Amino acid sequence: MTRPHSGTALSAVEDPAAPGCSPLRDCLHCSVRHLAVCSALSPDEVQALERVTVSQALPLGSTLARAGEPRQHVYTITAGALRLVRTLADGRRQISGFVLPGDFLGLSGSDHHRYDIEAIADSRVCRVALPQMKDLRSRFPHLERKLLQRACQELDAAQDAAMALGRLQPAEKVADFLLRLAAREALLGEPGLRVTLPMGRGDIADHLGLTMETVSRTFTKLRQQGLIALPHLNTVEILDEAGLQKLSADESY
Repeated sequence: MTRPHSGTALSAVEDPAAPGCSPLRDCLHCSVRHLAVCSALSPDEVQALERVTVSQALPLGSTLARAGEPRQHVYTITAGALRLVRTLADGRRQISGFVLPGDFLGLSGSDHHRYDIEAIADSRVCRVALPQMKDLRSRFPHLERKLLQRACQELDAAQDAAMALGRLQPAEKVADFLLRLAAREALLGEPGLRVTLPMGRGDIADHLGLTMETVSRTFTKLRQQGLIALPHLNTVEILDEAGLQKLSADESY
């Protein structure tokens, strides 16, 4: 079950010369390069990428793209967090997923954006125009292979998410969600048992097909069971990883 979304997002800056946008000069030292598709490029090839890349700031509440708009760029998020939102005919919203540092946006067979892409924290993306990315892919076959690998990973993640959404118990859904975020934190070099939640309870609810009240009650229940601690509203500490894995009913971890 999703809830109405009444917020109005701001448009993100699109002019490279405008505030918030700047040429990217230091791809090799990017803190998320090991997670990004550009990790397939050699130092010399990175220079070709830098020449066609713009670093774009996205303030909290801004919109990178609207559903139905023509796709003109691909993006790698380097800081912050975005959400992928689809608004239903009756005004309710469904959050398809969250985009975190190192994620690539642009693997689509459609010429138009399928979701609204909104910043849920102060964020930054690296932006490359589609024709320029096409040229890089043709020049550097290993980049094409990296994109194919990413597409396969996203397909696996979509299948896992569909399985999680099909579960009946809210605790199973929330446990699975927290474990996946913890695995992602570990890839970023952060302690895997301390999870930062850039999204609010309402966003989690609209992603998992629950109400915000159910999500809040489930967090409280998991805390009472000694599985997690909640030191801050947007921080979860996993106290019993094995117990959370058992609850998630997922043996893939």
